[in-house]
Order: sequence, then structure tokens, then C-alpha cells
Amino acid sequence: MFNNKSILITGGTGSFGHQYVKTLLALYQPKRLIIYSRDELKQYEMQQVFDAPCMRYFIGDVRDKDRLTQAMRDVDYVIHAAALKQVPAAEYNPMECIKTNIHGAENVIAAAIANNVDKVIALSTDKAAAPINLYGATKLASDKLFVAANNMVGQGRTRFSVVRYGNVVGSRGSVVPFFQKLVNEGAKAIPITHPEMTRFWITLPMGVDFVLRNFTRMHGGEIFIPKIPSVRIMDLAAAYAPSIPTKEVGIRPGEKLHEVMCPTDDSFHTFEFTDHYVIAPSIKFFQDEIRFDRNKTGEQGTLVNAGFEYQSGSNPHFLTVDEILSFDE
Repeated sequence: MFNNKSILITGGTGSFGHQYVKTLLALYQPKRLIIYSRDELKQYEMQQVFDAPCMRYFIGDVRDKDRLTQAMRDVDYVIHAAALKQVPAAEYNPMECIKTNIHGAENVIAAAIANNVDKVIALSTDKAAAPINLYGATKLASDKLFVAANNMVGQGRTRFSVVRYGNVVGSRGSVVPFFQKLVNEGAKAIPITHPEMTRFWITLPMGVDFVLRNFTRMHGGEIFIPKIPSVRIMDLAAAYAPSIPTKEVGIRPGEKLHEVMCPTDDSFHTFEFTDHYVIAPSIKFFQDEIRFDRNKTGEQGTLVNAGFEYQSGSNPHFLTVDEILSFDE
């Protein structure tokens, strides 16, 4: 579906953007593949790796609606990956996080509708489910905006959906590169926030593949959640720093012990599919009635039991230390 199409990714110089471009160029022949981001150095560095004739690099911020509207001209598909993501930074700089993650989402929606973009998928996070930190709260607001945007299109064709998943192995600022850096520097102890902490775990290729599949699955208004394994923080330390003792340093501001992707309160409109869950909109759209238990590709889902919760600490699938080491190979 991406052959001869124009695709734009906001925040495209990040870890997801690099893997997304690599995958798309390997599997399809897009007409244009637009990287929209605000850091000229990261764009320059990315251009040295990805210089296919279809590539376009646009300097711009999601806070700038006019620039976004210009960048989306004649675009078919948008992936919204731009966000301020660091939990402690968001706690100390709340307005900056709100401007990018909430107002930026509004601007992406307005620009997509103005240009009659076909489909938009916004990337979310497990921290948006029952959030306790500002980053998660802004992403929950963003999720709500993208879901409700399907009621704003009028007679236009644009449809919006959300993909929510957990920690990405090896992404910038994540725990694995941090542990590896400490090992390389000869650290005498590995800092552990809490010995019982767990997280959902996904690789970049898995995340990208899941997003691409959901472009064909989506009706518009869904939150797609992949079935992925969990990891224990102590197992991560044992995998990447087996010979170094750990030191408990306490949970950081705004951090949870376990993450959630499908909250209990959403169970009455959450559907389980073979390899993923779908949280259907809680609001009714003005368009024709949509059956969210069956997606556009014909896959059939079933409503989960009342009170169901998809949580990293109670996930039936945990990676062992050996599996952690081989998971992203």
C-alpha cells in the first residue's frame, strides 16, 4: 500500500524514524518519504545514511502549524512520532512537554485534515495508560485528540488511529545503552531504581512492523496495542552487566513500578486479537456504525473479560536472561 505514495514522519530522525525508513525503503517504492524534524544536525547525519531519490528532509517543529501544513501537501500517510519523551525532564519542564505533545498533536491533526491526508497513525506509550507522570498525561491527551479527530473530518477522507507500545530495546535514552555505557566505563555498581520493577519490551523492527500493519487494519479511532513480552529490571542487569553488583537508587520522579497498556477501566471496549489488542473509541462517531471487533483486513477479535488489565508485572510472557540477550538479534 506504500508503493508510489507520499509518507511523512514527524520526529523522523529518532530511533523509530531510522528503522521505519530502513524498512520502508527495503520493502516498498514510495513516491516521497519525508522526514520532518527540528534538528538540522540529526537530519544531516541521517542524510548520510538514507539518500534515496524519494527522501525529503524538512526542518520544522510540530509546534508550527503553518510549517506542518506546508510539509503535508499531497501527502498520503503520516506517522506522528515527534514527542518530548523523557519522564524526569517533563516533570521539571511541564509547559514545554505540553506544547510539543498536546499542542503539537493538535497541529498534526489540523494539517492532515487541511491536506486531506488519507491515514494518520500517532505513536503512543504505555505511560499514557492510567498515567501518573506528566509525559504520560500529555500522551493520553494526545491519544484522545487523535481518536476524536475522526469526528472532525466532515466529508474528508482522513482517518486517525494510535499505536501504543512499551520500552524499545536500545532506543536513545533507554536503559540498555545506559547499562552498556556503565560497563564500558568500568562502573563498580549498576543503579537499579527498584528490584521488582518490570517493563514491556519490544524491538525497533517489531514496533515498525506493527505500525505498518495497522495502516491496513485501521478503521480510524482505534488504539492498537501489540502482545509483547515483559522484562524484570534485575534480569536486564544480569543480562548486560553480569559481573557488576547492583545498587538500589529509588524510583525516579513520575515513574511506575509496573506499566499498563490496557487499563482495567477500558476493558468494556477492549478487543483481543491473535497478536494484539484494540481499544475501541469510547465516543460514538458521526459516521456509519463501525464494528471494531473486526478490522479492515478481516481479522476477528473478541471482547476481553470485564476488569481485564494488560500490565507488565502480570504479563504471562517474561523474557529470561538468555532471551533478553538474543531478543534484538
